[in-house]
Amino acid sequence: MTDKAERVSGPGDGLSYEQARAELASVVERLEAGGTSLEESLALWERGERLAEICQGWLDGARQRIDTVRQARETAQN
Repeated sequence: MTDKAERVSGPGDGLSYEQARAELASVVERLEAGGTSLEESLALWERGERLAEICQGWLDGARQRIDTVRQARETAQN
């Protein structure tokens, strides 16, 4: 695996939403630019998939928190 591909497969969990989103944007940019080997492209794609999962997890958690607060407010008002 190339040095660039190894850097792509760094830590995943523990990233904030903003960190994961920024890295995902960078991965997409690199894939769209082309000029990478097949192996590096696959590593980038795999990293992008993982970053997308991390972002979705953050968004799902935020939605759940909002729903919980709304539900508590509705219960308190009734």
